[in-house]
Amino acid sequence: MNKTAFAAVALVAGLGLSACQSEQADQVEDAAENQADALEDQADMTDNEMVEDTLEDQADAVEAQGEEAADAMDDDGEVAPSEVPGGQ
Repeated sequence: MNKTAFAAVALVAGLGLSACQSEQADQVEDAAENQADALEDQADMTDNEMVEDTLEDQADAVEAQGEEAADAMDDDGEVAPSEVPGGQ
């Protein structure tokens, strides 16, 4: 998926969730997204494909950790069935 399409999907997903999250959780998630964006920018600037892949993987991990941390802040550790793979 190219970065523009990914950004569009992330934006739409973020808009759908933003009404459900506290301001603190939004700040945590935004900070993680900013870190992920910086890593993706670094990946774009390298000529080494292996380094690029590693930086993109790190960006994905940072963003996922930010989302999990934000969810945990609002859920108090509860996991909704929709957040579990194969859940409803």
